[in-house]
Amino acid sequence: MQEYPIKRGLTKDLEERVAAELKTCFGVEPEKTGNAYRIRYGALKRLEAIPGAGGKTLRVDTESDTSASDEVIIDTNKQFRKFLDAATGFSTKERVKRAKSVAEGE
Repeated sequence: MQEYPIKRGLTKDLEERVAAELKTCFGVEPEKTGNAYRIRYGALKRLEAIPGAGGKTLRVDTESDTSASDEVIIDTNKQFRKFLDAATGFSTKERVKRAKSVAEGE
């Protein structure tokens, strides 16, 4: 499970935005279970997005389909990155930079 910080100003409507971005990026209606949103898409047997406490983080848990073709894997990764960009407000480069700074601080 990975935890991603949410950009300041985007925390208020995180739960609604997560559901909307899952539908927009993957084209699949998310299933709500408790406070988590779950979908199945391409090379992902399961993607579960859980808004963190106070809307300051997004926890994402995935389970991959190892038998998927390369084309499906590439498309799935592209859609996943697009989802994270929209849901967190940070680009991939910004998320990597933040993760490195957190790791160095520990």
